[in-house]
Amino acid sequence: MSLETSFERRSLPLEFPFTIARGTQTHAEVVFVEVEDDGTVGIGGAGPSAHYGETAATVEAVLPDLLAVVEDVGDPHQLARIERRMRETVERNPAARCAVSVALHDLVAKRLDVPLYRYWGLDPAETVETSYTIGIDDTETMREKTELALERGHGTLKVKLGTDRDEEIVRTIRETAPDARLYVDANEAWTPKEAVRKIDRLAAYDLEFVEQPVPAENPGGLRYVYERSSLPIAADESCITADDVPQVAGRCDVANLKLMKCGGLREAIRIVHAARAHGLQVMCGCMSESNASIAAACHLAPLLDYADLDGSLLLAEDPVDGVPLPGGRIDLEALDRPGTGARR
Repeated sequence: MSLETSFERRSLPLEFPFTIARGTQTHAEVVFVEVEDDGTVGIGGAGPSAHYGETAATVEAVLPDLLAVVEDVGDPHQLARIERRMRETVERNPAARCAVSVALHDLVAKRLDVPLYRYWGLDPAETVETSYTIGIDDTETMREKTELALERGHGTLKVKLGTDRDEEIVRTIRETAPDARLYVDANEAWTPKEAVRKIDRLAAYDLEFVEQPVPAENPGGLRYVYERSSLPIAADESCITADDVPQVAGRCDVANLKLMKCGGLREAIRIVHAARAHGLQVMCGCMSESNASIAAACHLAPLLDYADLDGSLLLAEDPVDGVPLPGGRIDLEALDRPGTGARR
């Protein structure tokens, strides 16, 4: 068995500039990976985040070594061996490793002629709806983006906070979308005491949970907020791999995994099981990504309580098709092809 591998860097414009507490993006810098076996091609993608020390350039730099592992093993079904050897070869760079992991899972499922959820034995009817994220902007623009999201059929919205007008933002969006499910995400922007004060006020707007209110480097602060919060707390930046789950248990209600943080699909499933064992709910989020990786994350939906897999929906145009997301519903049953569903 001989595998051929390749990768390609692309800069994909976002539909709108996207701002969170840490800064603004206008493009998603992604790297596509392909692994081919006798005419069957597996597609993966990296959506690296500088917050975790990765850029498209670092992904490009390490992919030759990672893909050399794939070619050396030679059998795409040896997922455990390949992912172990990739970790031994490149300790960090989880987005780069994830792109290869996704491409291999896509290839394996295609070789077996089944969609990925079926390869995993999951129930496609037990899925969830992805949220659509409203980035930080002036309040009127955020209202207009909310109206547009509702026009497109989205009933679950995530709102980025971390400003001096957070309550005004949430009040405006709740008035605009009175029936929507709302989450908010501070992206580490608050101090613990500030978080408790703000959450007390925001609780009046019928929010599902508050994501990462304080910096990940302050686990004691996260516990302080969790023990005093009038809303459930989700841990994102505080929860990178399965090893982090025991540390955030007792400090949050929801563990938020991301493929680009954890390094691959096998580690993502380990995070789910570790979170369940610690009594936590589970969310799968994303970076600014293409369907090359979002499609794979969608197959985790039957294992999740919440999904924030709108990375491809925020792009002006995605060169890769994926799992159908009508109105944000992750419609695995409508997927009419094997693998992750990603295709050029």
